[in-house]
Amino acid sequence: MRQILLATALIAVPVTGFTLVEMTLNPPAQAAAVSAGPLGDLTPFETIAADLRKIAATGDLKAAEVRAKDLEAAWDKAAPTLRPVNTAAWGTVDDAADGLFRSLRSGTPTVAGVDAALTALDAALRDPGPAAASGGAVLVSGIAVTDETGRALPCEVMLKTLREALAAKPPAAAATQVSDLQAKALERCNADDDRNADAFTAQALALVKG
Repeated sequence: MRQILLATALIAVPVTGFTLVEMTLNPPAQAAAVSAGPLGDLTPFETIAADLRKIAATGDLKAAEVRAKDLEAAWDKAAPTLRPVNTAAWGTVDDAADGLFRSLRSGTPTVAGVDAALTALDAALRDPGPAAASGGAVLVSGIAVTDETGRALPCEVMLKTLREALAAKPPAAAATQVSDLQAKALERCNADDDRNADAFTAQALALVKG
């Protein structure tokens, strides 16, 4: 009996060793895919999106909107890290996420509309893909409101820049105009309309900088 156990152990050792070597040389496809994406591992966002789909499927779109705020907060928090890695890929996911937020925050959201927006977001998260450059950033009042691919800059970032500019140099003659533009930019930003929000912010920044 002892000889049989010993023989089994001797056979098991090389087999185990081969398995470990094979796993080292050929990592599981799933692990390789995580690091191969243009933005790295987007699993945390996919998890929230999957949770959102389950909630939306029940017809409780108010609860889905609340859960969507978690996705929005997580995505915005990651933006300073993810956007520089691949601006085009980040923009693809950001556009899809904005589409979801708009579908949930419209006056009359529907399960079908939210489901379609979630499907688009799922596709973007799985494969952001590169986008063709549009030939340079778009300027409003001499201030860039898009990146080099033509995608609108995050309105939250532009509004932060405006607040910092106002703190450093409060406007004198155009104070009322700047305040109005800032209010319009904030309203559009809250509506996930980065493009128009950025245009208002750029006009206000141009007035502040004189």
